[in-house]
Amino acid sequence: MQQQWQDVSIPISSQMTTWPGDPEFSLAPACSIADGASCNVSQVTMCTHTGTHCDAPWHFVQEGATLDKMDTSLFFGKALVIEVPNVELITEAHLPDKLPAKRVLFKTKNSVIPTDGPFESSFAALQLDAAQKLVSLGVKLVGIDYLSISPYGNSTPVHRVLLEAGILVIEGLRLAAIAPGLYEFVVLPLPLVDADGAPCRAFIYV
Repeated sequence: MQQQWQDVSIPISSQMTTWPGDPEFSLAPACSIADGASCNVSQVTMCTHTGTHCDAPWHFVQEGATLDKMDTSLFFGKALVIEVPNVELITEAHLPDKLPAKRVLFKTKNSVIPTDGPFESSFAALQLDAAQKLVSLGVKLVGIDYLSISPYGNSTPVHRVLLEAGILVIEGLRLAAIAPGLYEFVVLPLPLVDADGAPCRAFIYV
């Protein structure tokens, strides 16, 4: 079968799952041909952490880099998809001692959670020791298949360990159709200036 780029991003719509308390997505007409305007123009309202998105260090680290200060070479390159099924916490024991890439994407039980259903607070996430091991392995980007890399109700420790190390965090990937392995990976955040993160479009070459 011929290889192709597969979109692993969450479609952005008013039906999508959002983090509790975050602004919900809306797409509203600013002007429309049906109302006599010369063109259709829409107004978008959403959180910087809508759907598939990235966290820049400044999200949890006051002195950390904002998104526009991140090295854009992080957005392209080899990524290792590691499958960790049927667990709520990914620990250091789930990680190899050596990695073939500086980008790691976790495929978990989250991959079967609908992207347009109720928020699921028992999603799989990283335990602190796993985050610390990723730092020690020199990882530069880490992604996961739900809206947070940290356990619900305890977001700060894991985020701070990763972000203080300058690791770009990608959350909300759709990895159900991706087998474990090494792939070319592209993630394209909106080029927001002075931002703590941004929605992304992400692709894996399969």
